[in-house]
Amino acid sequence: MLCCRATASLPPSPPTPSHAADPHARLRAAAARSDLPGALAAFAAMPSAPAAARPVLRTFTALLKLCAARADLATGRAVHAQLAARGLASESLAATALANMYAKCRRPTDARRVFDRMPARDRVAWNALVAGYARNGLPEAAMEMVVRMQEEDGERPDSVTLVSVLPACASARALRACRQVHAFALRAGLDELVNVSTAILDAYCKCGVIEAARAVFDWMPVRNSVSWNAMIDGYAQSGNATEALALFKRMVKEGVDVTDATILAALQACGELGHLDEARHVHELLVRIGLKSNVSVMNALITTYSKCKRTDLAAQVFNELGNKKTRISWNAMILGFSQNGCSEDAVRLFSTMQLENVKPDSFTLVSVIPAVAEISDPLQARWIHGYSIKHHLDQDIYVLTALIDMYSKCGRVTMARRLFDSARQRHVITWNAMIHGYGSHGFGKVAVELFEEMKVTGSLPNETTFLSVLAACSHAGLVDQGRRYFASMKEDYGLEPGMEHYGTMVDLLGRAGKLDEAWSFIKDMPMQPGISVYGAMLGACKLHKNVELAEESAQKIFELGPEEGVYHVLLANIYANASKWKDVARVRTAMEKKGLQKTPGWSIIQLKNEVHTFYSGSTNHQQAKEIYARLAKLIEEIKAVGYVPDTDSIHDVEDDVKAQLLNTHSEKLAIAYGLIRTAPGTTIQIKKNLRICNDCHNATKLISLVTGREIIMRDIQRFHHFKDGTCSCGDYW
Repeated sequence: MLCCRATASLPPSPPTPSHAADPHARLRAAAARSDLPGALAAFAAMPSAPAAARPVLRTFTALLKLCAARADLATGRAVHAQLAARGLASESLAATALANMYAKCRRPTDARRVFDRMPARDRVAWNALVAGYARNGLPEAAMEMVVRMQEEDGERPDSVTLVSVLPACASARALRACRQVHAFALRAGLDELVNVSTAILDAYCKCGVIEAARAVFDWMPVRNSVSWNAMIDGYAQSGNATEALALFKRMVKEGVDVTDATILAALQACGELGHLDEARHVHELLVRIGLKSNVSVMNALITTYSKCKRTDLAAQVFNELGNKKTRISWNAMILGFSQNGCSEDAVRLFSTMQLENVKPDSFTLVSVIPAVAEISDPLQARWIHGYSIKHHLDQDIYVLTALIDMYSKCGRVTMARRLFDSARQRHVITWNAMIHGYGSHGFGKVAVELFEEMKVTGSLPNETTFLSVLAACSHAGLVDQGRRYFASMKEDYGLEPGMEHYGTMVDLLGRAGKLDEAWSFIKDMPMQPGISVYGAMLGACKLHKNVELAEESAQKIFELGPEEGVYHVLLANIYANASKWKDVARVRTAMEKKGLQKTPGWSIIQLKNEVHTFYSGSTNHQQAKEIYARLAKLIEEIKAVGYVPDTDSIHDVEDDVKAQLLNTHSEKLAIAYGLIRTAPGTTIQIKKNLRICNDCHNATKLISLVTGREIIMRDIQRFHHFKDGTCSCGDYW
């Protein structure tokens, strides 16, 4: 017996007097109004005795259509049972309606069973099954049915067939099938129908042949909003944001109705290009056309402003959503903060999200975990890890990979490895995170061993894998392995090295003192070398005091117009080490003219949820007197075990002043403060925004020896684990 289910949002409408005595008419009228409760009430009131076949059939097909629209499988099956009881289930009209209902209720197998029992099938029945397969993600079956309808029943596809099968071709990336459908449409004259041409161009876009899609678009005699949207979205999805935005502007200029789909594609393009002004124009437009209340559009706007590096504007949109915020809104804002270096804001917003009882998902955690990693606080790392376990998200492959990366960036590479070993499955990104973690901590040989293990398991490395393992080789002095891996990228895996791979190889060769080989390597590059490549060369020249190649490298860098002053500072230091004071003055003057400044060095230490920042020579800390007293004592202690200040990097001052300047470097101040504030035996963890200098590196090794403390320092390039007078980098960094 059929159970009638009414909903508060759709109350049954009272029947009109003319329909009161005829439940069939009442049901058809309710179905026309999409009034499911009214239709169900009329259906329940039908007499069980057989009535005239035709009225019953029309009544039931009307109800099946409503069930299909509402994806109401239970009612649809009850109607099927009633049709079967009356011997009408195989009637063409009924069977087609049943097949359509089952397909829209995600039961393609049931739809096929009904279809196969039909004694005769028309084009409408075939189209219902083709559309059903396409809608349920079975593209091969949909395409097969189009072939069969012609071979078995001689039915020629019509526009409905083509519009149904083309999305299936697109889902299967079946370009040949798309072209065959296109050719058929041309022969049959169906290509002039706007819905058919739109489906063709959309299929071409999804198959990656954007030029063919654009040719169809340009040929179309008539275009509607859907056509424009499909073409704009095709460009956006193919990575051609510039063309997507240009077409969007043309669409607006020509007065075509802009929809939410148009705005979403335009916002994606603005975000990819980082075009803030264009994003603001789109924002103004969406407000004008009344889409400000569309949460999906506003979520996309949050993402776009974040990609344009304006988290303030993104936060403004986020706050304006008020109680309309969805989990996607929270995720977009957290990710925006995280990707723009606003780590504290990301973690704070994540906490607010919990207070407002919005349940996080795996995407939430993948967005906030990198922020925790950037803060580099082991306590927060353990907290977010525990949170992921509590909510049963810790074995999601993306969450797990983010946790591995987080622990590595918090200086806990051993914990990262434990998580890696616990993984039920390992994606290439999981291997990459662990290999990169070992490399950044100075464990180059372990990183190489893990890479070899990855290959044995059959996991295919990607470009990021090779970048991580090459960097590990560079920081560990594994030159021969690095050369082999670089060659293996293309020879064994068909991966084309990018600019970063070439830069890492130059760094590998340069660190090892093979400057001539590194310079030849740059000259033989198949692409124009970028700043990162010449920058790696310049760093190697400083390390090995090669002024001639440094000048050539610097000249190439300056021609590329870097926005940072770091390369000028590096060249000036190289000149100073060679006592070329006139050249030092020339570089400094050039910096002043260009308005470039040296980035001030700072070091931070986090204790009991408080972040303490130190700059070289700073005295504004409330415990400055104690810090400098402890540091003075520390310098005497390490001098007693062989410390000699390395003054090569300081010029234009007397030797005693050089030593004094070195002794007040930010990392030394942070270490001294850590020794004051923490118990004996506690590990001290420091984060620095620049590369650690030679003197601080030597001093920190000896500090770890005389204090018996392990000191973990994360500089701009890597981690240094100082313990018992040695460093994990083996003095090769």
